[in-house]
Amino acid sequence: MSELNALQTRLQYQFQDAGLLRLALTHPSVAHEKGRVTQHNQRLEFLGDAVLGLVLTRELYDKFPHASEGPLTKARAQMINSRSLAEQARRLDLPKHLIMSRGEDANAGRFRASALADAFEALVGAIFLDGGLEAARAFLLRSFHEAFGELTSIPTLENPKGELQEILQAASTQPPEYEVVCVRGPEHDREFECVVRHGGAQLGQGRGKSKKTAESQAALAALKGLRG
Repeated sequence: MSELNALQTRLQYQFQDAGLLRLALTHPSVAHEKGRVTQHNQRLEFLGDAVLGLVLTRELYDKFPHASEGPLTKARAQMINSRSLAEQARRLDLPKHLIMSRGEDANAGRFRASALADAFEALVGAIFLDGGLEAARAFLLRSFHEAFGELTSIPTLENPKGELQEILQAASTQPPEYEVVCVRGPEHDREFECVVRHGGAQLGQGRGKSKKTAESQAALAALKGLRG
C-alpha cells in the first residue's frame, strides 16, 4: 500500500477504491496464473481509451476553433499513439507497479511499450470510474500539459496545401494560387521562393529546395496567418 500511496501522489489523485488502481495495474498475463482466473486491466483499458479520446478531442476542439477535422484528427492521433502513452506511463513510474506473471516479468514485459500504453489507458478508466469524468479530465490535462506544453499550436500538418484549400473553399469556390517568384543558386543546388494568393491577396510565402517544398511552406505560412 505504501507503494500505491506513492503512485497516487505522483498521479495527484487519491483513489476512493484502491482496488480499481490495483486492477488497472494488473497485466492480462496473470489471468490464469497458478490455475485460477484473475481479473486484469483489459476492460479498464477499453473504457480508458474512450475517455482519453473524448477528453483530448474536446480540448483540441476548444483550443483550435478554426482547425478542420483533418488536422484535429492527426493531432489527436499523434498525442495518443502507443509510444506517447507508454512515455506517459514511464513518467509516472508505472513499470515499477505493474502486476504480471513471472514469465512475462522475466521477458521484460513490464517495460514493453504496448503493456505500458495499455496500463496508462486502464489507469484513465480507473480514475473515471472512481472519480468521474472531471477527475479523469483533470488528470489527463495535467499529464499532457507536461508532455506537450500548453498546446498553443496544432502539430505540423502533413498536407498544408490541402488544408489551406479546404479552409478557403469553405467561404469561396476560388482555389488558392501558387507562384514561384524567385529561383536562386546553381542548377545542382537551387532554392525556390513561392507565394500563395487568394482573391488577389498574398497569404503566405515559403522557400525550399524544390517547387513543391516551397509551395508547402507558403501554404503553412498562410495557415499560420489565418489562424493567428
